[in-house]
Amino acid sequence: MDNKWEVALPSLSQMTVSSNSNNEPVTIHGGDDTLRCVGVGTDAAVFQSIYAPDFAFKLYAEEKRSKINIEENVYHNIGNTPYFSTCYAAYERLLVLSFEEGPTLYDCLLQGIPIPQQVIQDVEKAREYIRELGMNPRDIHLKNILLQNGRAKIIDVSEYVLPGNDYRWEHLKKAYEDHYYLIEGRAVPFWLLETIRKWYNSWNKHFGSYEEFMKRVSKFTSFK
Repeated sequence: MDNKWEVALPSLSQMTVSSNSNNEPVTIHGGDDTLRCVGVGTDAAVFQSIYAPDFAFKLYAEEKRSKINIEENVYHNIGNTPYFSTCYAAYERLLVLSFEEGPTLYDCLLQGIPIPQQVIQDVEKAREYIRELGMNPRDIHLKNILLQNGRAKIIDVSEYVLPGNDYRWEHLKKAYEDHYYLIEGRAVPFWLLETIRKWYNSWNKHFGSYEEFMKRVSKFTSFK
């Protein structure tokens, strides 16, 4: 690609992000009208430049920059596969990734966009592929999966070198199988999704099991 993304680097150099406590999204500082924020996570924010629209620039919080080379290596090991985005370069503060079209599953719930069963199947196959490479497919959740032409595209691989199962995907898959039919095609209010997200991030502190957590969510949302 002849480093076509470098035209965006001067604008990105004027921007920083900072992390927040309690697993909350990062805060963005600076920037200009040539950059559009397309995603915000707990370690980094992702931007698209009007001068290099084919790329996504993942700008890390200063205290999270140790993850940049780790994530670059994970992408290198993954190689070319339809389930994941592509990493083109790594810099001191950011990764250069392929820009991927499509709403996140979180956005699908907000907008009432149906999420087909094929997405669940694709993530299962992607996780199997990662395990075959000797890595650990974890931290897979609503904001890390895009709906792209009816298929799944996973856009964050930064935790695949960590041990243990966080069960985020297993819980999400079970919620889809058991409850999604009740809200399919219906827009879920932002405040409700955020409430459930915050409950989930601390569910093991307040609930004895995932099943107890889901009973609380079902009662709160009137799921039957």
